[in-house]
Amino acid sequence: MGRVSEPSRLPRPARRGRPARFAAAFAVLLGLVAYVAVHYVTGSKGAPRCSVGSGANRYEFTPEQASNAATIAAVGTTRGLPERAVTIALATALQESGLRNIRHGDRDSLGLFQQRPSQGWGTPEQILDPVYSSGRFYEGLEKVPGYSRLPLTVAAQKVQRSGFPQAYAKHEPDATLLSAALTGRAPASLSCTADVKEGRPGDPARVRAELVRAFGPETLPKPDVKGAGAAGSIAAGAPAVELSVPVRESGREPGSRAQRGWELAQWAVARADELRIAEVSYGDRVWVADDASGEWEPAKSRGTDGSAVRIRLAS
Repeated sequence: MGRVSEPSRLPRPARRGRPARFAAAFAVLLGLVAYVAVHYVTGSKGAPRCSVGSGANRYEFTPEQASNAATIAAVGTTRGLPERAVTIALATALQESGLRNIRHGDRDSLGLFQQRPSQGWGTPEQILDPVYSSGRFYEGLEKVPGYSRLPLTVAAQKVQRSGFPQAYAKHEPDATLLSAALTGRAPASLSCTADVKEGRPGDPARVRAELVRAFGPETLPKPDVKGAGAAGSIAAGAPAVELSVPVRESGREPGSRAQRGWELAQWAVARADELRIAEVSYGDRVWVADDASGEWEPAKSRGTDGSAVRIRLAS
């Protein structure tokens, strides 16, 4: 219905008030535009975020989700499984938990894959360990004959026994983007921002331990350290610590050394917010946590020769 006004008492105040309200709203809008412009120019990037893909074929997610996805991928490739297995695992975790290590679910379901202690998946503490829960999912998948040739929903359902098996299908496009990046097949395709300027410094001992848990003991980097020792946390104000992670053939296929390097590099980027990683470099590319774009950029100085991934921790 149209608005009916009182002809004798209200029209003049209403006409005077309307321009004032428009002026106030316009001032607020200008302030918002100025705020956004200043933060864009000064490089403020807001909450940390990650993404893979581009345009309509793009998936955006949080550092927590990126960290869990990177762990799922690393556990799969360390078991010698193909990228298809990683895609199935990621799609399953996207459906079951949204790639969050949740402590609740249907009945006694827990963790990334909503595995149930009462059904023999492990203790609650084990299931809430992303490395363990990922390994248990892959154990089940490996028992499925010809899983890599099956539709994703069928393969996932044979492991999960879900009440909604078709729900896995909607996550296959995003899982495919994630698996291509996190297995190293799509170099420099993972973009992330991380807030490491404030707070605790990075802990090289923890980074080394997480690398070993995800990729195995042969991945243990040599202590190439500037400043504090490789064991233990960095003292406040100490120089930045850099870890050099050797890149070896993964054994998946000939000529896979570069792919392995990108797998390690993008694992580090995906876990940067949690592990307080300030910079990652591989080949002729470098990723810097402070860069508002979150993208990999050409290295300004001589990059690595492909034999190692360099990880610099926040100090």
